[in-house]
Amino acid sequence: MSSRARNELSAEAITGGFEARVVGRRIIYFTSLLSTMEVAKREAGRAAAEGTVVVASEQTAGRGRFTRQWLSPPGSISLSVILSPDFTSLPFMIMLSAVAVARAIEEVTGLKTQLKWPNDVLVNGKKVCGILTESSLKDSHVDYAIIGIGINVNMKMADYPDVSPIATSLSDELGSKVSCLELLWRLLAELDRLYGLLPDGEPIFNEWRQRLAMLGNRVQVISGNVSLEGLAEAVDRDGSLLLRLDDGSVQRVLAGDVSLRVRVD
Repeated sequence: MSSRARNELSAEAITGGFEARVVGRRIIYFTSLLSTMEVAKREAGRAAAEGTVVVASEQTAGRGRFTRQWLSPPGSISLSVILSPDFTSLPFMIMLSAVAVARAIEEVTGLKTQLKWPNDVLVNGKKVCGILTESSLKDSHVDYAIIGIGINVNMKMADYPDVSPIATSLSDELGSKVSCLELLWRLLAELDRLYGLLPDGEPIFNEWRQRLAMLGNRVQVISGNVSLEGLAEAVDRDGSLLLRLDDGSVQRVLAGDVSLRVRVD
């Protein structure tokens, strides 16, 4: 297959690159759309098959956490995956997604990745991927869970000076373009493999924890108008951060609407 063909995304090309047990059994591909999360939510509301993946080469109204806009121009990959996990497996959705992205990037590009709690993938200390999860619950039953992933693949970050100090792309770091198709194949295969480990989330949690960049560092956690500083001591199996405050007490910080900054004193 030619290099050009391997970089052309389509539902047929994506599906033909791996054998899915759950994740990727159905692919819905768009060259451009407003938001993969919104399409996935609509599909989930129509009882879409578990493992349905909505993929776009460009989002014009992508969003991240805190309803922030997520930059998704051509050269990026955006996808949302519809799943039906057990209620007890919900905390592992972000963990398995982050680990899958990290593995896929390393295997396809050779670049070293790290994870920033709770939901970012870093290369050389800069954000290259963001992850968002949403779920619909009925009592203690999960109607559906959606994982949203956005990866900066072949973007020239100098064209985006507002975010270039804190974000990067795989092509900028590698010095050459990356096959979006090959990366997507590997990512979906890793998501499928890790999802198949549930409900035993222990190996997923262990790898996620080992890949976290900020453990052992002094950090600032911001949630709304509340700001806490302390030592990022550990993480719990539910994904929460255990923050050792200056008075010696430990504060449990849930991986909800919070942001984290590593303090350099």
